[in-house]
Amino acid sequence: MGRGDGVIRRRRVAIAAAALAASIALVPALPASADAVRDAEYWLTEYGITAAWTVTQGAGVTIAIIDTGIDSSVPELRGAVIGGADFSGLGSANGQTPVGSTGSEHGTLVASLAAGRGRGPDLGVIGAAPAANLLSISIGFGEGDIDSDVQIAEAVRWAVDQGADVINMSLTRNTLEWPESWDDAFLYAAENDVVVVAAAGNRGSGTTVVGAPATMPGVLTVAGVDRQGQASFDASSQGITIGIAAPSEELIGVAPGGTIVRWGGTSGATPIVAGVVALVRAAHPDLDAANVINRIVATARPAGEPGPDPIYGFGILDAAAAVSATVPLVDTNPMGDLAEWIRLYRRANVVPSAPPVPWVPPAVAPDAPIAAPVGPSGVLIPTLPLLREVGIPLLAIGLLGSSIVGIAVWALRRVDGLPRSR
Repeated sequence: MGRGDGVIRRRRVAIAAAALAASIALVPALPASADAVRDAEYWLTEYGITAAWTVTQGAGVTIAIIDTGIDSSVPELRGAVIGGADFSGLGSANGQTPVGSTGSEHGTLVASLAAGRGRGPDLGVIGAAPAANLLSISIGFGEGDIDSDVQIAEAVRWAVDQGADVINMSLTRNTLEWPESWDDAFLYAAENDVVVVAAAGNRGSGTTVVGAPATMPGVLTVAGVDRQGQASFDASSQGITIGIAAPSEELIGVAPGGTIVRWGGTSGATPIVAGVVALVRAAHPDLDAANVINRIVATARPAGEPGPDPIYGFGILDAAAAVSATVPLVDTNPMGDLAEWIRLYRRANVVPSAPPVPWVPPAVAPDAPIAAPVGPSGVLIPTLPLLREVGIPLLAIGLLGSSIVGIAVWALRRVDGLPRSR
């Protein structure tokens, strides 16, 4: 049984952009001539998202948001949420009632960056994949009577069963390790060709290195950069499992009730990437999850050290290239293989029951001599085979020899009785 399985312990799974009250601010009043909100979404043009929209806007793809729940009534998200569920025991059955005493805005903010539809052609917050569908899955981050680890494992499985193509997880366990129940859930997602995108976490919120699920093989982990494309000091973290970097500062989102706010963190960078994953899945519906992720990392703009850098991963997100570039197919997920990890590192936890060993008589080499058993006094005890092979012939020879000796003695005696010549 994994850590947290079957035990209600109130393990806290943190929101990757914790302390939202300090990082959210109202956007200034909109000028009459232009939509300041749309203009503030700098990442749409600078990261190739509007260019990618000439190919697709993500229609037909479903993104599951495992978070605090989405307020689907806000203008930007009307019609986007097609289903949901609550695993916290605190929200509504459809997962669309934000939960949590703090940070309940989080799920709606995340959803708006992934698939917000705006308030008009050039008004309001629009997400990276504005035509994609959303599933709202509400969980309690350390609140309620259900262990957060259990909630997340069940939420992942539910998302897969409901047809999610992408799962967004703007959260962190703040530990490198994860419970074994997550092995099964995330492996279930991988086996069903679902891309999981997770936040690296934020130094400003106390996450100095990435934590699960961002440490899990196969997961596309997102780091954050500032307006200049440099690693964000407060709104990002670092680790060897980072796959891609995306904007995490000066973000715009929609909070429950429709309030437009400015916020930051890898919690915002992650749904931007999840939206681009939806664009790739819509543009290349024949690709499996490994190749979808590979298109994201293979087309990234270089940053940091070559290869997977602990700060930038494979580089900076480029949505247009991810959707349209020619990228060779791969056989494996560039972010790793969870099944292989489980085989290597969980096998010590399994105690196999040894099958009964059938009795087999000892083998004797064809040319090996058969030793005669020895009695208590140390005298050899003849065996039946030994008597047959050695005793009987010796007895016959003995009888024949005795007969010859008797005849010879009789003959000598006869000769000895004859008269001698003088």
